[in-house]
Amino acid sequence: MSQWIYVIRRFKSLMNELELKPSTIEDAKTKEHGVVKALNRAFREESIVDHYIIAGSWAKDTTIKPPNDIDICFILPDEVFEQFDAYSGNKQSQLLNHVKTKLSNSYPQTTLRQDGQVVVVDFNSIKVEIIPSFINETENRGLVICDTNDGGRWKWVDPVEEQNILDLSDNDLLGNHRKLTRIFKQWQQYCSVDIKSFHLEYLIGKALSQMTWGRYPEFWFDWIVRDIFKYMIEQAGGIFLMPGGFYEWINLGDKWKSKAESAHKRAIKACEYERDNYNSLAGEEWQKIFGTAIPLKVT
Repeated sequence: MSQWIYVIRRFKSLMNELELKPSTIEDAKTKEHGVVKALNRAFREESIVDHYIIAGSWAKDTTIKPPNDIDICFILPDEVFEQFDAYSGNKQSQLLNHVKTKLSNSYPQTTLRQDGQVVVVDFNSIKVEIIPSFINETENRGLVICDTNDGGRWKWVDPVEEQNILDLSDNDLLGNHRKLTRIFKQWQQYCSVDIKSFHLEYLIGKALSQMTWGRYPEFWFDWIVRDIFKYMIEQAGGIFLMPGGFYEWINLGDKWKSKAESAHKRAIKACEYERDNYNSLAGEEWQKIFGTAIPLKVT
């Protein structure tokens, strides 16, 4: 009798369940365009969809449903940087407040707030996070953005290069980097795991590139998921160089480690059940990790 007969169907069903609906994508696009037009009216007196870059999971095509937010790097005119860079105190916080005030004229009934590096527009269906940005002419690539923490500073980022790096990795891993990133975001969401999405993305890419079956198709996804959790646990508390960034070291932290350990133990059990074709028993263990997005039974 064949073994592992349910793995492909189970994980393909999970991936299908995580896909965004066309109506959700259209709604996000409408919100995106509306906010960008409002910002261009405020800073350039033109109601145009221009001068911005989509960043984060939407740009990288790793968003799952329900989406939490869409990140927009809105590129402000250079004179705005010169104006706020001359201020004293936390000039980055002052800039965020300025952008928030400008947006409030277009969205008087919508909750707006500052949060670290962004201005959040709290629409009912999806949040839009505005990252006030400037063209980084010093390095001739990327953007200069705000970081209001610890008194404030200007920070260099390159969201386009981050996307390019993921594209290269995903191509090398035959599509598995994006697939597994989406799958692990479901764990992050379902189990309320205190880990940032780009930390997950980094760890998954490293884990896949180091395991024998990291480039294998869905038949191997039970083992791949199990072994990514193992790799993550080993990396807890470590650091990594931000992909596409400007030599910025990122601390992975370890608040998420205990949940990764619990998930790893459940994945080990699920793999054993999958090997022996115990359909429901495997499904029960996977649902402890991913919720009902992954089926209890497949036929």
